[in-house]
Amino acid sequence: MPFLLFLRMTYFDFHHHHLEKETGIYNLGFRESIPNGFFSAGIHPQFSAENFDQKFDWLQKVSHHENCLAIGECGLDGLIDIDDEIQENVFQRQIELANDVNKPLIIHCVRRFSQLISFQKEANVPLIIHGFNKRKTIGDELHKHDFYLSFGKSVLQNVNLQEFVKQFPTEKLFLETDAEDFEIELLYQKVADLQSMKLENLVQQIEENLKIFNIPIDDK
Repeated sequence: MPFLLFLRMTYFDFHHHHLEKETGIYNLGFRESIPNGFFSAGIHPQFSAENFDQKFDWLQKVSHHENCLAIGECGLDGLIDIDDEIQENVFQRQIELANDVNKPLIIHCVRRFSQLISFQKEANVPLIIHGFNKRKTIGDELHKHDFYLSFGKSVLQNVNLQEFVKQFPTEKLFLETDAEDFEIELLYQKVADLQSMKLENLVQQIEENLKIFNIPIDDK
């Protein structure tokens, strides 16, 4: 299906766990069957302590699949009981893989944003924080270091986050459902309203942003 037709007037779900979805990037689990649509693959920090070599061998193989758009989700998590050094080593290996295959990184980060920024210089590919719902000072610092931010359901409920989204540049923005069960069109409409822009213009801007993934475009 031509990519522009596939996306036009639909709502691209940047990061989701719903296999039945036809639009967006599915978060592929370890040894899960490769879906028909676009997906990302990575080693989540929660699963970084066990059987790393097995998981990384799998990741290297699937990362070359034409429908694999990104490495991730991967990153750093300060709330889990896994040593920081282990998490950082696993994350570093995935940054190197992303550089090798020239695919962006989808990043999971919890209470480790200062450490995350220190890894930015290691990456030669775009970096996208998925499910961003933190305070404005963190978001501004990430933007200053050229990260993209993907926003989820929290934008529908969190007034402080809404104030941040209102002024965040749309050329660095994606929208996602993650594991939540709601219609992403509601999120698109909310962000369009916050940005005082037409819904179709937001859809077009996110289509433009998706060019970082080198998705083949057939406009014949």
